[in-house]
Amino acid sequence: MAATIKDIAKQTGLGLATISKYLNGGNVLEANRIAIENAIEELNFHVNEFARGLKTNKSKTIGVVIPELSNIFCTSIITCIEDILRQNGYGILVCDCRTDAKLEYEATEFLVNKMVDGIINMPVSSDGAHLQLPLSKNLPVVLIDRKIEGLPVDAVVVNNIEASQKAIEHLLQKGHKDIGIICGPKDVFTSNERLLGYNQAFIKKGILPNQNLISYGDYTVEGGHSALKELLKREPHLSAVFVTNYEMTLGAIIALNELGIKMPEQISLIGFDNLHLAQVIKPKLTIISQPITQIAQSAAHMMLKRLAGIGISAGETINLPTELLMGESVLTKNRE
Repeated sequence: MAATIKDIAKQTGLGLATISKYLNGGNVLEANRIAIENAIEELNFHVNEFARGLKTNKSKTIGVVIPELSNIFCTSIITCIEDILRQNGYGILVCDCRTDAKLEYEATEFLVNKMVDGIINMPVSSDGAHLQLPLSKNLPVVLIDRKIEGLPVDAVVVNNIEASQKAIEHLLQKGHKDIGIICGPKDVFTSNERLLGYNQAFIKKGILPNQNLISYGDYTVEGGHSALKELLKREPHLSAVFVTNYEMTLGAIIALNELGIKMPEQISLIGFDNLHLAQVIKPKLTIISQPITQIAQSAAHMMLKRLAGIGISAGETINLPTELLMGESVLTKNRE
């Protein structure tokens, strides 16, 4: 039969209130702490988290809602978030909404009904309708990668505008003029920000951006594959392209291989994320690298801060820098 809090009280001679205080994270006298911990070990006592959750209205669980579990950026973020939350006594429930706003709404509702203590979300919805329920329950919400304006939620993002500017400025410095970009969906925050950076890089050089050089994907391998083929069909004189996420970068490279187009001799390419892939591909890719570990750590610590009641109100945004990592996939083009 499993040991109970009463068994700990009997073995230590301490009151139930003292033991309960310790088990719920409260401070007790050092001698009492040692006695309780020794009893827990000897009796093989385990806290009934479900029962404690009903009593305290805290489940010690955080819900995580992501667009695609198959997306390497998402899985990398989840792994790091889980490590930090586990170290602080929290578990996670992960929901993959398949980049579907309706499924995202249902996933969020499911997590609220499971009594999670907070929600970390890489949102698909652009209006944040799915977050109204957790916010009405006063649950802390932390967004990652994408912001939703007008909601009292925290967010951790990278400077997407600056990221695109770095990539395009590098290509311009290498003598390229016909520079394409493969963006994500038109209604996604990161996609719009990266397109804005692309346009601003040209404008800073006094060049009017060519809108025919803009193609849209869906942040998948298939999306990058079809977007690059479409772009080359429309603009066969394209000399360079910037692909704005990892999956689409992979798809674009597959398309180049299928078309027999050599990189960088015939087309220069800057990709996004996944340093390991960039080093494996020949030639080694030049990429924009996001600080994935820092993004995840910031989101997890921000959630822990809100759970601890630190901060006057939600709405803080952490904006992290990216880095342009040089490879061999960009060739200097002779200036005409």
